[in-house]
Amino acid sequence: MITASQVKELREKTGAGMMDCKKALEETQGDLEKAVDWLREKGIAKAAKKAGRIAAEGLTRFKVEGNRAVVYEINSETDFVAKNDQFLQLLELTGVALLEVAPKSLEEALSAPVNGRTVGDFITDATATIGEKITLRRFELLEKAETEVFGTYMHMGGKISVIVKMSAGTSDELAHDIAMQVASMSPTFISRKDIAADYIEHERNIQREIIKNDEALAGKPEKVREGILEGRLSKSLQESCLVDQLFFKNQDVKVSDVLKAEKAEVFSFVRYAVGEGIEKKEENFAAEVNSVFGN
Repeated sequence: MITASQVKELREKTGAGMMDCKKALEETQGDLEKAVDWLREKGIAKAAKKAGRIAAEGLTRFKVEGNRAVVYEINSETDFVAKNDQFLQLLELTGVALLEVAPKSLEEALSAPVNGRTVGDFITDATATIGEKITLRRFELLEKAETEVFGTYMHMGGKISVIVKMSAGTSDELAHDIAMQVASMSPTFISRKDIAADYIEHERNIQREIIKNDEALAGKPEKVREGILEGRLSKSLQESCLVDQLFFKNQDVKVSDVLKAEKAEVFSFVRYAVGEGIEKKEENFAAEVNSVFGN
Protein backbone atom coordinates (compact mmCIF):
# COMPACT_ATOMS: atom_id res chain seq x y z
CA MET A 1 0.00 0.00 0.00
CA ILE A 2 1.30 3.44 -0.95
CA THR A 3 1.41 5.86 1.98
CA ALA A 4 0.99 9.63 2.10
CA SER A 5 4.56 10.06 3.34
CA GLN A 6 5.89 8.16 0.29
CA VAL A 7 3.90 10.40 -2.03
CA LYS A 8 5.13 13.49 -0.23
CA GLU A 9 8.77 12.44 -0.46
CA LEU A 10 8.49 11.69 -4.17
CA ARG A 11 6.75 14.98 -4.84
CA GLU A 12 9.49 16.88 -3.03
CA LYS A 13 12.18 15.08 -5.03
CA THR A 14 10.57 15.69 -8.42
CA GLY A 15 8.14 18.59 -8.22
CA ALA A 16 5.47 16.39 -9.84
CA GLY A 17 1.82 16.54 -8.78
CA MET A 18 0.60 14.34 -5.96
CA MET A 19 -1.69 12.25 -8.17
CA ASP A 20 1.19 11.60 -10.57
CA CYS A 21 3.46 10.68 -7.66
CA LYS A 22 0.89 8.26 -6.28
CA LYS A 23 0.52 6.65 -9.71
CA ALA A 24 4.31 6.37 -10.12
CA LEU A 25 4.68 4.65 -6.75
CA GLU A 26 1.86 2.25 -7.57
CA GLU A 27 3.48 1.38 -10.89
CA THR A 28 6.84 0.72 -9.21
CA GLN A 29 5.56 -1.09 -6.11
CA GLY A 30 6.63 1.75 -3.85
CA ASP A 31 10.27 1.90 -4.99
CA LEU A 32 11.17 5.59 -4.66
CA GLU A 33 14.11 5.66 -7.06
CA LYS A 34 12.23 3.69 -9.71
CA ALA A 35 9.28 6.04 -9.25
CA VAL A 36 11.54 9.03 -9.96
CA ASP A 37 12.65 7.32 -13.16
CA TRP A 38 9.04 6.46 -14.07
CA LEU A 39 8.00 10.10 -13.77
CA ARG A 40 10.93 11.23 -15.90
CA GLU A 41 10.21 8.59 -18.51
CA LYS A 42 6.62 9.80 -18.77
CA GLY A 43 7.81 13.38 -19.13
CA ILE A 44 6.17 14.39 -15.85
CA ALA A 45 9.34 15.24 -13.94
CA LYS A 46 12.75 16.49 -14.98
CA ALA A 47 15.99 14.88 -13.82
CA ALA A 48 15.91 15.23 -10.06
CA LYS A 49 18.96 15.34 -7.83
CA LYS A 50 18.71 13.69 -4.47
CA ALA A 51 18.52 17.14 -2.86
CA GLY A 52 15.16 17.58 -4.55
CA ARG A 53 12.98 20.31 -3.14
CA ILE A 54 13.17 19.23 0.45
CA ALA A 55 14.26 21.96 2.85
CA ALA A 56 15.19 22.62 6.46
CA GLU A 57 16.34 25.78 8.17
CA GLY A 58 19.74 26.87 9.42
CA LEU A 59 22.89 28.07 7.72
CA THR A 60 25.96 26.78 5.95
CA ARG A 61 29.41 28.30 6.35
CA PHE A 62 32.94 27.92 5.09
CA LYS A 63 36.13 28.78 6.91
CA VAL A 64 39.63 28.93 5.48
CA GLU A 65 42.92 29.02 7.33
CA GLY A 66 46.15 28.61 5.39
CA ASN A 67 46.04 25.40 3.37
CA ARG A 68 43.00 23.97 5.12
CA ALA A 69 39.34 24.79 4.57
CA VAL A 70 36.02 23.47 5.80
CA VAL A 71 32.41 23.71 4.65
CA TYR A 72 29.73 22.87 7.22
CA GLU A 73 26.02 23.10 7.98
CA ILE A 74 24.16 23.68 11.23
CA ASN A 75 20.40 23.24 11.20
CA SER A 76 17.63 24.85 13.22
CA GLU A 77 13.87 24.41 13.12
CA THR A 78 13.03 27.90 11.87
CA ASP A 79 14.67 30.48 9.69
CA PHE A 80 14.26 33.05 12.45
CA VAL A 81 16.81 31.23 14.61
CA ALA A 82 19.40 31.52 11.85
CA LYS A 83 19.49 35.27 12.60
CA ASN A 84 20.00 34.75 16.33
CA ASP A 85 23.33 36.06 17.71
CA GLN A 86 23.93 32.90 19.75
CA PHE A 87 23.34 30.77 16.67
CA LEU A 88 25.75 32.89 14.63
CA GLN A 89 28.37 32.63 17.39
CA LEU A 90 27.88 28.86 17.38
CA LEU A 91 28.56 28.82 13.64
CA GLU A 92 31.81 30.72 14.11
CA LEU A 93 33.05 28.59 17.02
CA THR A 94 32.22 25.38 15.15
CA GLY A 95 34.26 26.47 12.15
CA VAL A 96 37.24 27.27 14.37
CA ALA A 97 37.03 23.85 16.05
CA LEU A 98 36.64 21.93 12.78
CA LEU A 99 39.71 23.55 11.26
CA GLU A 100 41.79 23.06 14.40
CA VAL A 101 40.91 19.42 15.05
CA ALA A 102 40.13 18.16 11.51
CA PRO A 103 37.74 15.49 12.83
CA LYS A 104 36.89 12.42 10.77
CA SER A 105 33.28 12.03 11.92
CA LEU A 106 30.39 13.98 13.40
CA GLU A 107 31.05 12.32 16.75
CA GLU A 108 34.62 13.61 16.73
CA ALA A 109 33.40 17.03 15.61
CA LEU A 110 30.98 17.30 18.52
CA SER A 111 33.80 16.41 20.92
CA ALA A 112 36.17 18.96 19.41
CA PRO A 113 37.39 21.47 22.03
CA VAL A 114 36.77 25.17 21.59
CA ASN A 115 37.01 27.95 24.20
CA GLY A 116 37.50 25.42 27.00
CA ARG A 117 34.40 23.42 26.12
CA THR A 118 33.26 21.25 23.18
CA VAL A 119 31.22 21.96 20.07
CA GLY A 120 28.55 19.63 21.49
CA ASP A 121 28.37 21.69 24.69
CA PHE A 122 27.74 24.88 22.73
CA ILE A 123 25.05 23.16 20.64
CA THR A 124 23.34 21.90 23.80
CA ASP A 125 23.44 25.39 25.31
CA ALA A 126 22.02 26.96 22.15
CA THR A 127 19.23 24.38 22.00
CA ALA A 128 18.27 25.04 25.63
CA THR A 129 18.44 28.83 25.34
CA ILE A 130 16.82 29.28 21.94
CA GLY A 131 14.21 26.57 22.44
CA GLU A 132 14.68 24.78 19.13
CA LYS A 133 16.51 21.63 18.17
CA ILE A 134 19.89 22.63 16.73
CA THR A 135 22.23 20.14 15.10
CA LEU A 136 25.58 20.02 13.38
CA ARG A 137 24.47 18.10 10.31
CA ARG A 138 27.61 17.68 8.18
CA PHE A 139 31.02 19.06 7.29
CA GLU A 140 33.75 18.49 4.75
CA LEU A 141 37.42 19.38 5.07
CA LEU A 142 39.69 20.28 2.16
CA GLU A 143 43.48 20.44 2.06
CA LYS A 144 45.54 22.16 -0.62
CA ALA A 145 49.19 22.45 -1.54
CA GLU A 146 50.99 25.68 -0.70
CA THR A 147 50.81 26.90 -4.30
CA GLU A 148 47.21 25.88 -4.96
CA VAL A 149 44.25 28.23 -4.54
CA PHE A 150 40.93 28.11 -2.72
CA GLY A 151 37.96 29.92 -4.22
CA THR A 152 34.98 30.64 -1.96
CA TYR A 153 31.45 31.96 -2.27
CA MET A 154 28.53 32.27 0.14
CA HIS A 155 25.02 33.00 -1.13
CA MET A 156 22.18 34.68 0.80
CA GLY A 157 24.08 34.87 4.06
CA GLY A 158 24.80 31.16 4.14
CA LYS A 159 21.92 29.45 2.38
CA ILE A 160 24.59 28.09 0.02
CA SER A 161 28.34 27.84 0.68
CA VAL A 162 30.98 26.72 -1.82
CA ILE A 163 34.70 26.07 -1.79
CA VAL A 164 36.67 25.11 -4.89
CA LYS A 165 40.30 23.96 -4.97
CA MET A 166 42.21 25.14 -8.04
CA SER A 167 45.63 24.92 -9.60
CA ALA A 168 48.62 27.11 -8.78
CA GLY A 169 48.58 30.52 -10.39
CA THR A 170 44.78 30.81 -10.56
CA SER A 171 43.75 34.39 -9.93
CA ASP A 172 41.58 35.18 -6.91
CA GLU A 173 38.94 36.62 -9.25
CA LEU A 174 38.68 33.44 -11.32
CA ALA A 175 38.63 31.23 -8.21
CA HIS A 176 35.77 33.32 -6.83
CA ASP A 177 33.92 33.18 -10.16
CA ILE A 178 34.20 29.40 -10.32
CA ALA A 179 32.85 29.14 -6.78
CA MET A 180 29.91 31.32 -7.86
CA GLN A 181 29.39 29.06 -10.89
CA VAL A 182 29.19 26.01 -8.64
CA ALA A 183 26.76 27.79 -6.32
CA SER A 184 24.43 28.91 -9.11
CA MET A 185 24.56 25.92 -11.48
CA SER A 186 25.05 23.09 -8.96
CA PRO A 187 27.22 20.72 -11.02
CA THR A 188 27.62 17.13 -9.88
CA PHE A 189 30.98 16.45 -11.52
CA ILE A 190 34.00 18.47 -12.63
CA SER A 191 34.18 16.86 -16.08
CA ARG A 192 32.87 13.84 -17.96
CA LYS A 193 35.95 11.80 -17.12
CA ASP A 194 34.70 11.85 -13.52
CA ILE A 195 31.38 10.21 -14.42
CA ALA A 196 31.07 6.47 -13.85
CA ALA A 197 29.94 4.37 -16.81
CA ASP A 198 26.89 3.04 -14.95
CA TYR A 199 25.72 6.61 -14.26
CA ILE A 200 25.90 7.42 -17.97
CA GLU A 201 24.11 4.20 -18.92
CA HIS A 202 21.38 4.89 -16.38
CA GLU A 203 20.86 8.37 -17.83
CA ARG A 204 20.86 6.93 -21.36
CA ASN A 205 18.10 4.49 -20.39
CA ILE A 206 16.04 7.32 -18.92
CA GLN A 207 16.32 9.33 -22.12
CA ARG A 208 15.48 6.23 -24.20
CA GLU A 209 12.24 5.76 -22.26
CA ILE A 210 11.37 9.46 -22.59
CA ILE A 211 11.74 9.19 -26.37
CA LYS A 212 9.73 5.96 -26.43
CA ASN A 213 6.86 7.77 -24.70
CA ASP A 214 7.02 10.83 -27.00
CA GLU A 215 4.21 10.42 -29.56
CA ALA A 216 5.77 13.08 -31.81
CA LEU A 217 8.78 10.80 -32.33
CA ALA A 218 6.82 7.57 -32.78
CA GLY A 219 7.17 7.49 -36.55
CA LYS A 220 10.82 8.53 -36.72
CA PRO A 221 13.41 6.05 -38.04
CA GLU A 222 15.45 4.26 -35.37
CA LYS A 223 18.63 6.02 -36.52
CA VAL A 224 16.97 9.41 -36.04
CA ARG A 225 15.66 8.43 -32.61
CA GLU A 226 19.11 7.27 -31.55
CA GLY A 227 20.56 10.58 -32.69
CA ILE A 228 17.99 12.46 -30.62
CA LEU A 229 18.77 10.21 -27.66
CA GLU A 230 22.49 10.88 -27.80
CA GLY A 231 21.87 14.59 -28.20
CA ARG A 232 19.66 14.71 -25.13
CA LEU A 233 22.11 12.58 -23.17
CA SER A 234 24.94 14.93 -24.09
CA LYS A 235 22.89 17.94 -22.94
CA SER A 236 22.03 16.24 -19.66
CA LEU A 237 25.67 15.39 -18.97
CA GLN A 238 26.75 18.89 -19.96
CA GLU A 239 24.49 20.36 -17.30
CA SER A 240 25.98 17.98 -14.71
CA CYS A 241 29.64 18.78 -15.49
CA LEU A 242 31.19 22.02 -14.29
CA VAL A 243 33.62 22.50 -17.19
CA ASP A 244 30.89 21.85 -19.79
CA GLN A 245 28.45 24.39 -18.36
CA LEU A 246 27.98 27.80 -19.92
CA PHE A 247 29.88 30.40 -17.89
CA PHE A 248 27.45 32.48 -15.85
CA LYS A 249 29.26 35.74 -16.68
CA ASN A 250 29.34 35.07 -20.42
CA GLN A 251 26.84 32.63 -21.89
CA ASP A 252 28.80 32.53 -25.17
CA VAL A 253 31.60 30.46 -23.63
CA LYS A 254 31.88 27.37 -21.48
CA VAL A 255 33.63 27.17 -18.13
CA SER A 256 36.33 25.07 -19.83
CA ASP A 257 37.10 27.99 -22.16
CA VAL A 258 37.48 30.36 -19.23
CA LEU A 259 39.79 27.94 -17.43
CA LYS A 260 41.88 27.32 -20.54
CA ALA A 261 42.38 31.06 -21.11
CA GLU A 262 43.97 31.39 -17.67
CA LYS A 263 45.69 27.96 -17.76
CA ALA A 264 43.71 27.03 -14.64
CA GLU A 265 42.25 23.73 -13.47
CA VAL A 266 39.62 22.77 -10.91
CA PHE A 267 40.72 19.90 -8.66
CA SER A 268 37.67 19.60 -6.42
CA PHE A 269 34.67 21.47 -5.07
CA VAL A 270 32.19 21.25 -2.23
CA ARG A 271 28.75 22.82 -2.41
CA TYR A 272 26.40 22.83 0.58
CA ALA A 273 22.84 24.16 0.36
CA VAL A 274 20.80 24.41 3.55
CA GLY A 275 18.46 21.52 4.07
CA GLU A 276 19.42 19.31 1.14
CA GLY A 277 17.61 16.02 1.66
CA ILE A 278 15.92 17.02 4.92
CA GLU A 279 12.15 16.88 5.09
CA LYS A 280 10.46 20.11 6.12
CA LYS A 281 7.03 20.18 7.68
CA GLU A 282 4.34 21.59 5.39
CA GLU A 283 1.29 22.95 7.12
CA ASN A 284 -1.04 22.41 4.15
CA PHE A 285 -0.02 18.83 3.47
CA ALA A 286 -3.04 17.32 5.24
CA ALA A 287 -5.42 18.99 2.81
CA GLU A 288 -3.39 17.77 -0.14
CA VAL A 289 -3.39 14.22 1.23
CA ASN A 290 -7.17 14.32 1.56
CA SER A 291 -7.49 15.36 -2.06
CA VAL A 292 -5.42 12.38 -3.20
CA PHE A 293 -6.34 9.65 -0.73
CA GLY A 294 -9.89 10.75 -0.05
CA ASN A 295 -9.55 10.60 3.73
